[in-house]
Amino acid sequence: MITRRRSTRSGEGKPPRVVLDTNVVLSALVFDQGTTARLRVAWQLGRCVPLVSTATAQELVRVLAYPKFRLDSAAQQELLADYLPYAEVVCIPEPPPIVPACRDVFDLPFLYLAVTGRAEILVTGDTDLLVLADQVRYAIVTPEAFLNNLPPIAPPQT
Repeated sequence: MITRRRSTRSGEGKPPRVVLDTNVVLSALVFDQGTTARLRVAWQLGRCVPLVSTATAQELVRVLAYPKFRLDSAAQQELLADYLPYAEVVCIPEPPPIVPACRDVFDLPFLYLAVTGRAEILVTGDTDLLVLADQVRYAIVTPEAFLNNLPPIAPPQT
C-alpha cells in the first residue's frame, strides 16, 4: 500500500492555515533569534495564517504572565498585539470534534482547533502531539520542518 505524505505547503497560492502550539508562539514572541523568530516573520508577512481559539489564546495569555519571563502587563499586551491580529479566530463547537487520544489533555485544545479550523498543519515541538501525525488528516511538524517547507518569498513583480 502506498501512503501519500501530507504536504506542509498550501495549494492554490494561499498561505497555509496553521495551529501553533503555545510554546512555539511564546518562543517566537519572546526570542529575537533562531527558528521561531523566523516563524514570527512568516506570520507577519502573511506566509501562514495562524489559527486561535478561546482556549489557546487564554493559555498564551496565562503563560506570558509567568514570573520567569519577567514581562509586565504592557510588555505582555505588546507581544499579544504582535500575534493575535494576524490570527484567525475559530470557535470550537460543543461538544468538540473527535480527535485522537492524546497523552496530555492540555494538548487537546490544539487538536480541536486543527480539526475545527481546517488547519493544514499543526506546528509543535511537543512529542505528545508529534506522535499523532499518522492519526490525523493534517500535518504535525516541528517549527524547523514547517519553515523549511514554506515556499520562498517571490520577488515583487515589476
